[in-house]
Amino acid sequence: MTNHLTHLDANGDIAMVDVSAKTATTRTATATGQVIFPADIYTAIKNADGMTKKGSITQTAYIAGVMGAKRTSDLIPLCHPLPLDSVKMSFDYDDSHHAITVTATAKVTHKTGVEMEALTAVSVACLTIYDMTKALSHDIVISDIKLISKTGGKSDYANA
Repeated sequence: MTNHLTHLDANGDIAMVDVSAKTATTRTATATGQVIFPADIYTAIKNADGMTKKGSITQTAYIAGVMGAKRTSDLIPLCHPLPLDSVKMSFDYDDSHHAITVTATAKVTHKTGVEMEALTAVSVACLTIYDMTKALSHDIVISDIKLISKTGGKSDYANA
């Protein structure tokens, strides 16, 4: 199997992938990332159940993640605009890493996948958490944003 960059045409020029000949199928993608805090800040956030003077960080990040997924094609130049069927977000406290783990699953019935939408949802949610907590510390790290799995289309993928 030969790997090639799908956003380059035969001449090596940038091109949006032509999906017109593809069949619409149900496609999902799940991505994850972490927002890592200094130990004392993490403990304070967890003890406050994620509530700050600005409101709930996870509820706000949930909405931001969904909005980010919906706007992916406005942010990533060669992404197709997709009529998303759903975007689900989850937020888990990770005591061993002093982190909030953000997970997003995007779903669509279309001719192209939703990996970028899931990754964008996680990225925007992590940035929102940073924004809502940066008054507590600037020693916050956004880390390990990655695709976990995808289904539908030409091939499935699962990151072990």
